[in-house]
Amino acid sequence: MISDATKARFDREVAKFPADQKQSAVMACLAIVQQELGWVSPESERAVAAHLDMAPMAVHEVTTFYNMYNQKKLGKYKLNVCTNLPCQLRGGAQALAHLEHKLGIHAGQTTADGLITLQPSECQGACADAPVLLVNDRTMCSFMSNDKLDQLIAGLQTAEGAL
Repeated sequence: MISDATKARFDREVAKFPADQKQSAVMACLAIVQQELGWVSPESERAVAAHLDMAPMAVHEVTTFYNMYNQKKLGKYKLNVCTNLPCQLRGGAQALAHLEHKLGIHAGQTTADGLITLQPSECQGACADAPVLLVNDRTMCSFMSNDKLDQLIAGLQTAEGAL
């Protein structure tokens, strides 16, 4: 399940902490798993727990506490649209509704082709740039008008077609 290369990445994260505190690398290890697999499965939680000498439940608690860890397989592109109050006041709910209509899915669902998962999210710390969304937990998109949302979706679909 977890490759030797992944374990080596785990070890690089563990090395950043005192030897008796290797559990401190749990978030980094979960992020590595998600980068490589696209989600954090129960099996990968157990592998992280074993690698860090932690109880599997302790790792699961971290996975379920933070919304950045996917607990199920998602589309290739995960779009997290901020729906907290500041974004709501500046069009966040409308942006989410526009994407639901454009993609033909509801929040929490994945398109039939497996390309895009749409999710509401909590504050992303860019209230002045609202409405905002985050692509794959890494790329922040600001001031997302309907035109910009349409361009984003077209770009993702085009990128997929080019592969």
